[in-house]
Amino acid sequence: MEPHFGRAAIIGVGLLGSSLGLGLKARRMAEHITGVGHRQSSLDTALEAGAIDEAFFDLAQAVRGADLIVVATPAALVTEKLDAILDSCSSRAVVTDVASTKRVICRHAEQRWPKPRRFVGSHPMAGSEKFGAEHGRPDFFENSVCLVERNAALDLQARNTVTGLWHALGATVVDLDPDTHDAILARTSHVPHILAAAIAEAADNKGDVSQFIGNGFRDMTRIAASRPEVWRDICMTNREAVLEALDEFRAHLGAFAEALRAEDAEAIEEFFKRGNTARNRTAGS
Repeated sequence: MEPHFGRAAIIGVGLLGSSLGLGLKARRMAEHITGVGHRQSSLDTALEAGAIDEAFFDLAQAVRGADLIVVATPAALVTEKLDAILDSCSSRAVVTDVASTKRVICRHAEQRWPKPRRFVGSHPMAGSEKFGAEHGRPDFFENSVCLVERNAALDLQARNTVTGLWHALGATVVDLDPDTHDAILARTSHVPHILAAAIAEAADNKGDVSQFIGNGFRDMTRIAASRPEVWRDICMTNREAVLEALDEFRAHLGAFAEALRAEDAEAIEEFFKRGNTARNRTAGS
């Protein structure tokens, strides 16, 4: 059964926050949605789009009486927002987030929020290089995967509600503990963004190469067009796992470079075979 909320509050009305509001409205899952932002222009855009019903700058005022509170800010701001609403939100409110990192956020909540904890970390893996409330869509989360925190300290009813929320918005929910989440995402999302930026910059350092760009380059670097401040925050809040993953990538590239220096054709072919097999196993066709 789809969850229903009398009053929902969305903190951060960018692409994900606006899409969430539109999705809740389209499915009639919330009677009234408040939005919190720090720029009047963003709040106005979200209001005009119909993603929210009421706009606030003040967090405490916006979350008061809300049954559902979703923090949809950049990752580095989530713990700050959780601290700010702790004394203002209802003890019955279900609280979640949409940040791409979980370890720092969930550990902070574990230390600060009463048990059983009604803040449940989540990460809908729906994204775009576009940003802003103007790009929000009610179907944004459909056919995506949403990773939801697995932790014995969570309030079961709150966790079931968060799971039901993402199911209702069209996502497939996967249970994952925060440490495993960050280790996996460092390799499948965070470091690929770093590599995309590095590849784009390396090509640009050769001057105007626009007439030599093919689909392979476009596919690999598309995500480099994402907002730099968002990816700065993601990397800073997942520092340990990203550094560990970078060391692994460095080892793979180092081994390839050694094989190329040695003109070891067999090792080079084997490198690409392993990559081919791994890609088919992890991402399919």
